[in-house]
Amino acid sequence: MSSLVLLKLICLLVFLGWMVVWIVLPLEIYKYNWLPILDKKFNPTYIGEQGVNLFFLTFPVMLIAVLGCIYLHLKNKRESSLESTSPQKHLAMLRRPLLVMGPLGVVTAMELMFLIMGIALVCWQFGHYYYVSVKHPFMGHGREHQKEWQITFRTVSLRLGYASNISWAFVFFPVIRLSSLLPLVGLTSESSVKYHIWIGQVVMITSALHSAGFFIYWAIVNQLYLALEWSKTHVSNIAGEISWVFLIAMWVTSFAYTRRKSFEVFFYTHQLYALATFFYVVHIGVAWTMQLLPGIFLFTLDRYLRFLQSRSRARLISVRVLPGGTVEMTFSKSRGVRYNVASNLFVSVPKISTLQWHPFTVSSNDNMEPDRLSIIFKTGGSWTTKLYKELSSSSLDRVEVAVEGPYGPASTSFIKHKTLVLISGGSGMTPYISIIREIIHQSNTQKGPVPKVLLICAFKQAADLTMLDLLLPTESTPADLSNIDLEIQAYVTREDHAPAINNQDMVVHTKWFKPSPLDSPITPVLGQNSWLCLCLIITSSFVLFLALLFFVTQYHIYPKDKNTNNVYDFTIWVLWDVFLMCVSIIFISSIVFLFQKRKIAALEEKQIQNVDVPTPMTSPGSWLCGGGGELESLPYQSLVQATQVNYGGRPDLQKILLECKGDDVGVMASGPRGLRHDVARICSGFGATNLHFEYLSFNW
Repeated sequence: MSSLVLLKLICLLVFLGWMVVWIVLPLEIYKYNWLPILDKKFNPTYIGEQGVNLFFLTFPVMLIAVLGCIYLHLKNKRESSLESTSPQKHLAMLRRPLLVMGPLGVVTAMELMFLIMGIALVCWQFGHYYYVSVKHPFMGHGREHQKEWQITFRTVSLRLGYASNISWAFVFFPVIRLSSLLPLVGLTSESSVKYHIWIGQVVMITSALHSAGFFIYWAIVNQLYLALEWSKTHVSNIAGEISWVFLIAMWVTSFAYTRRKSFEVFFYTHQLYALATFFYVVHIGVAWTMQLLPGIFLFTLDRYLRFLQSRSRARLISVRVLPGGTVEMTFSKSRGVRYNVASNLFVSVPKISTLQWHPFTVSSNDNMEPDRLSIIFKTGGSWTTKLYKELSSSSLDRVEVAVEGPYGPASTSFIKHKTLVLISGGSGMTPYISIIREIIHQSNTQKGPVPKVLLICAFKQAADLTMLDLLLPTESTPADLSNIDLEIQAYVTREDHAPAINNQDMVVHTKWFKPSPLDSPITPVLGQNSWLCLCLIITSSFVLFLALLFFVTQYHIYPKDKNTNNVYDFTIWVLWDVFLMCVSIIFISSIVFLFQKRKIAALEEKQIQNVDVPTPMTSPGSWLCGGGGELESLPYQSLVQATQVNYGGRPDLQKILLECKGDDVGVMASGPRGLRHDVARICSGFGATNLHFEYLSFNW
């Protein structure tokens, strides 16, 4: 058994044990038989009442995170040997689209299975907590004079809050970008956004029912004054209500319509997650906070590392401006930055907005352009329109840009299909640029067979055909298309024929920026051995947190309890936990980051930053639009020969896909939501057994 298989098996066993704890947690035997014994071991010794949950619910996840870092480090070392592996056939059926539902989107059999298990776990928690409450009722706060149905109503409302807590425990994991947990199951934060949305919906529904239930209960029993209670000895009602208000604001602005039409509204209100989480943990107290701690701890660590990386300004080398409002931005990067195809880079331009970050698909190829990284965007919203105007300014010689990433898919096994069908609408073609460049690289370096590629792209205007120019890197990078079987079917939907276009209107303008000492190449946030560094940070910061927690509990909290004969303040205890967690993360992460930054600076060789690469006066786009002219570049000539342009209609996707021959056809879709859903439906049909829908999150 290899070390990789052993590590993954250990992680699986620890995870299963962790899930068993969640299942046992609401049982009567746990609360009345096992928990008293465990409390004697953990309370008041070591770290008090949160010790039980810390040991059984926090420690397993932190262990998996550490083992996951070691696994990914070893996997990267064996990357060259793993490249020859083919897609896992035994999981192909589970990854096929099973259904396409409006709110859920494209759902595979595996996703549906986990969704059902997640809902079942929430229902299990609620049902058994309610059963134990009914069997062992707690009479207090004047409830001995209340009617039975009123007590039952309160119990249901309370246990809905308990069920909400398990959703809170999982909601942060899908959005941790530098995560060692998600790659263990072949996921990234980009592809896991929909899981975050699903879990967030459960959090909101259970929290809303929990909060509304208590308001109704207080009104029924004439105790609405309890809504203003901030107790020093138990749950703070006001803190829970404040958290609920923030959650509601996030919820109503997070639906797909708002995200697409008013991204700024969604983005800014979603930053309230920090306040919502803070007041929630104040509301539930230290013992229950330990159930949420793994997700909060790892997310906070990831967020701080992103903050450290974004303090440096990235060196923007050039921009290529295409007709139709498409722009390619090229940055200088360290050769130590490695990324896969279809990766994402988060970009912030302080001159436009100091707070907004936007994800862009990386179009460059790490093998073909080892010292550069490119992204592509098309003007649409207000932020991209302002950026387009900023970059198009003739007097501009420097743009201040901050970046986070790049973050990419854990696996690129989809390139191992015998045939690859890439379907895009509009700017949805962007992710396929890096994929096609990788196929070109593999064909030129003879790294084994490459798939036949069929690119189907739909554009609104003929001018958008110039996006096909970006399939090839700049002239400084050799690109030979003769070794690959590439077919491009382009559709112009809003024009019936090729327009008469002046060649000058179709020129791709390239603008070069002068190097600035204030800017630096994009570097890996934790150096070349980033997973080992992350392992060190997680381990050291968590151990430091436990040590500080032990010290504060033993030498401050318990002595004060003993001397005053009162319970230590409920809220302050939680504040201690949050403070010590942040101190531990900031202290350890800063030391490792600064050490790695100095090491990178010492090893980094000076790169040539301002080498003007001539741009052809005539591009493939002008040929495809009927502009004519002479193409002096052989790769551009090959690109034009491989392209067929159709005007005045949309592609018949069902006919095209069902006519694909062979038993191993990988299909990818990028673009409008309706397009992706249509492709998924076709691939899930009974007559499409040879079609393997490959899902990557290209749209937020």
